[in-house]
Amino acid sequence: MEHPRRTTKLAAILLAATISAPQSLHALLQHTTVLQPDDVAPHRTRLILKDGSYQIIMSYRIVGNVVHYISAERGGAEEEIPLSLVDLDATKRWDRQHSQPTASPDNPQPPAIDPELLKEEADRAALTPEVAKDLRLPEQDSTLALDTYRGTPELVPLAQTDSDLNRNTGHNLLKAAVNPLSASHQIVELKGESSPIQLHVKDPVLYLRIGDESVGSTAGTPLTVDTHGATTRAGNDPSGGSPNSRYVIVRADVRRGARVIASFRIGLLGGVQRQEDVVETTTELLPGGHWLKITPREPLDFGEFALMEVLSDKAVNLGVWDFGVHPVSPENRDVLKPEPRRAVTLEHHGPS
Repeated sequence: MEHPRRTTKLAAILLAATISAPQSLHALLQHTTVLQPDDVAPHRTRLILKDGSYQIIMSYRIVGNVVHYISAERGGAEEEIPLSLVDLDATKRWDRQHSQPTASPDNPQPPAIDPELLKEEADRAALTPEVAKDLRLPEQDSTLALDTYRGTPELVPLAQTDSDLNRNTGHNLLKAAVNPLSASHQIVELKGESSPIQLHVKDPVLYLRIGDESVGSTAGTPLTVDTHGATTRAGNDPSGGSPNSRYVIVRADVRRGARVIASFRIGLLGGVQRQEDVVETTTELLPGGHWLKITPREPLDFGEFALMEVLSDKAVNLGVWDFGVHPVSPENRDVLKPEPRRAVTLEHHGPS
């Protein structure tokens, strides 16, 4: 006989909840910021995080200390992130700069993206271009080889070396005038029977940083070395690290305690006749003019090699970048590995 009373009491509770619901909803919306999608096309904006990364989203709202957003990258999935990780000012500023207001006689529609902002973003991207998924070249002056170790792409720094130059990752310039008609002879001797840098692939791509005022000859006045009666005048040759130079990969002759780099005929480069122990390359200046991409035209056999810069039809740079190719070698030190965009830990809050 108690059921009618319970039913009546339950109905009274539901009626009270219904009456108070609009007030609770109003209180919630006072702490919520909503970005509505565009009426014409799906809205796209950036939710910028304080670590500099961002999520491409369609809309977001702030509820308490949590930002709820609709991800454009994951098919409209609703996700959330702590407000403390979000750079709200940068998010709003980016959206204002890239918004497209409705055109009118009194308010003509501006360009969708500020050209200066677009140029700045392109310039920043050109400093550190992506060479593999989540793997970018560094900003500092360096020469690197794109290697693969156990299935993971890596950028390996190459040190410029010569018996008369200090080892470093910048650009030293020691010119040698080479007689294009002379027989092959030794021009560089490297200490040790193997390079400290051992790559694991036969087709490494090399990247040389150029295009900054800080890049170029760091060895002072170029030293001209006379080789077998060739001219000692090389004053009109370009400086080291120039996109106007040619680059070849030369196999080193391994001897007891040393590796020897022999001369070659510069005039035959680019022709149909192949020179033994010389692998020619193709060069590509990456957008922005900061990096030169150097790709060997044929696979490299196992052994010891050196990347050499050809300054002119009579001169080479004796500062070379040495490396070996041995797929079973240990991993190199100080490599740059892929850095995926840091995943955001999403927390789903249920009713309290």
